[in-house]
Amino acid sequence: MNFGTLLCVTFTLIWSVLVFTGNDTLLSMLLVNAGLQIMLFILVAAVPYLKTGRMSYVDIAWPFGVALIGVLIIVMGDGSLVRRVAVGAVYLLIGLRMGLGAVTMGMKTGVIFQHEFPRYVYRRMMLEQSGSSHIKAHSLAEIMAQGFANASVLALPGFMLAVNASDSVSWWEVAGLCIWLTAYALESTADLQKLRFMANNKGGVCNVGLWRFSRHPNYFAEWLVWTGLVVAAVPSWLALADSEATLVWAVMGLGALGASAVMYTTLVYLTGATPAEYYSVRKRPDYARYQQQTNMFFPWFPRTGA
Repeated sequence: MNFGTLLCVTFTLIWSVLVFTGNDTLLSMLLVNAGLQIMLFILVAAVPYLKTGRMSYVDIAWPFGVALIGVLIIVMGDGSLVRRVAVGAVYLLIGLRMGLGAVTMGMKTGVIFQHEFPRYVYRRMMLEQSGSSHIKAHSLAEIMAQGFANASVLALPGFMLAVNASDSVSWWEVAGLCIWLTAYALESTADLQKLRFMANNKGGVCNVGLWRFSRHPNYFAEWLVWTGLVVAAVPSWLALADSEATLVWAVMGLGALGASAVMYTTLVYLTGATPAEYYSVRKRPDYARYQQQTNMFFPWFPRTGA
């Protein structure tokens, strides 16, 4: 079983346990979201992939799927209105920022609509090197795995928050919001620093600002965004303990943690840091030294002696 298929099966199993929830609103959200996410990914990513051979269409399907989760949180949730709007807005901001950015980039540069993102060229190359004889099927499974993630673990923190009727604000929620705000500021700052650096240093290695402490501070910040959502969801998960079967409640907790784990795996190994560095070390002579001096993901002080 290849990695994409394994993810599809894992996310489906998690979702299959979650639908035994005793909360009618949560059940409705899970069912509606699953149907819409699968339809979205088939139409926007899977069918275009089968026609063009380009996986890059998933960069449109996934963020708009995240935005869709935000809409469902606000519209279908029956918990505190303030909490629903706040959390739904976070999902909408994450999704629309990335989705509109991908469409705009595609229209300006031709990536997605005319040629493939390098990270997906890398994924195909890894499948070929593994000796796979079913590359198209495996690539399709990796595309749909992102849809199943949206239908299960990535939606779960927001959905649990959406059914929390408490009007009081927990310190967990405050901490989660602070993490998210910090992460959003870090991601925006990192993107701006790199744009400024590359405008004046074509072909150079960006090692200024946040990039001195992490080779991928933008990816680290994106992971932190989702981790903040998981932290904020802790009180909502605890509030469901008395109304849910033990197995369902335990899977809710593990599934929410899965949102952070999935984003880490994706941003480091699948479509983030690892494929980016495969090309960077070949295009930029000084990148190997940068790798020796600077942490890949988690920020830390550079190793000056390397």
